Amino acid sequence: MTAFNVVRLRVKPGCEEKFIEEHRKAKADFPGLRRAALVKTGELSFCFVGEWDSMDTIAAARDDMVKILDRLRDTLEDLGGDLGVTDPVSGEVVVELK
Repeated sequence: MTAFNVVRLRVKPGCEEKFIEEHRKAKADFPGLRRAALVKTGELSFCFVGEWDSMDTIAAARDDMVKILDRLRDTLEDLGGDLGVTDPVSGEVVVELK
């Protein structure tokens, strides 16, 4: 069943171009990843959205996704509230609108 992962992030002032460029360079050839997008949601705020074949394919890619995040950590601000630098969620699609 189709699944999505969504990660909310906030970039440090002066780091936006490096953050965007690192996403351009990242290899998004994970098995099961159908498509992905980095969305600018506000001033220095972004959301990464991935569409996957299943929750299992998200779980299988998690370690490699963390490696990409590790390359970006110095560009990210702590979100507060004990979240750290990311606010990730994922789940299976229950309604699909066309």
